[in-house]
Amino acid sequence: MIDHKPLVSIIINCFNGEKYLRKCLESVINQKYQNWEIIFWDNLSTDNSEKIVQSFNDKRIKYFKGKEFTTLYSARNLAIKKISGNFICFLDVDDWWLPEKIYQQVNFFKENKNIEILYSNFFNYYEAKKLKRIFSKEILPSGKITQELINHYKIGILTVMVKSSILLESSFNENYEIISDFDFFTNLSLKKNISAIQTPLAYYRIHEQNLSKKKLNQQIQEMEDWYFINKSNFLGYSLKGIELSLQVLKIKKYLFSGEKIKVIREILKKPIGLKKFKFLLFIVLSKKKIIDILG
Repeated sequence: MIDHKPLVSIIINCFNGEKYLRKCLESVINQKYQNWEIIFWDNLSTDNSEKIVQSFNDKRIKYFKGKEFTTLYSARNLAIKKISGNFICFLDVDDWWLPEKIYQQVNFFKENKNIEILYSNFFNYYEAKKLKRIFSKEILPSGKITQELINHYKIGILTVMVKSSILLESSFNENYEIISDFDFFTNLSLKKNISAIQTPLAYYRIHEQNLSKKKLNQQIQEMEDWYFINKSNFLGYSLKGIELSLQVLKIKKYLFSGEKIKVIREILKKPIGLKKFKFLLFIVLSKKKIIDILG
């Protein structure tokens, strides 16, 4: 039971999010833990996002409109400057939380005072099929988890709760448009203890916009840049997990394009190893099923 109620600041960044925005905001309104503020950063939306936010008429929702359009992580850094809370969470407009999310995490921090960063499991929600799948069936790692994050990055930013002091020391790298949260938390893991709640506490919506070929190309470029820049920062750690992630991303890209020869060539490269047979099987499946499996 929480015997004091620290303020939780929730960063919601929005650009033309009217389709999903109401469900997102309602998932915060309906939290069991009620001592929160929303820092809603509108990145110059041209739809009805502002009207939807204002319709809630809740003083805890603080609306800000950017002076100019920026990248997502620039907008996040700007929004962070407006927070008043002891803790910070992040929620994008197409995602939503379960009612226990903030309550469980604030309690966890109270009982584990050495922890500064906390995340949880979540559900992937496939909009086209109205289907949910748990993100990780394996135990999420806790503690000094740098190698685990490199091997298989499992921190969904929609599940994170961070002590505000962390964001006063560091900020998101604005050179990245897709992988900045990976960069941020993987680098923090070198010096901070990170803990996990195994229960899913959020839903990540998968739809056409976050499965686009353009985003895949950009993610590949950013991961290649990260790998080149950070080799020296992660001495003593194996970066083979990054190499594998890049291979999988390239396979997705070629599957989207229907370039099966390139898929086969990529599969035959190292370090995929024992996973090759799975990808060979994927080739005979339809593109839609392949994308669903690869996530």
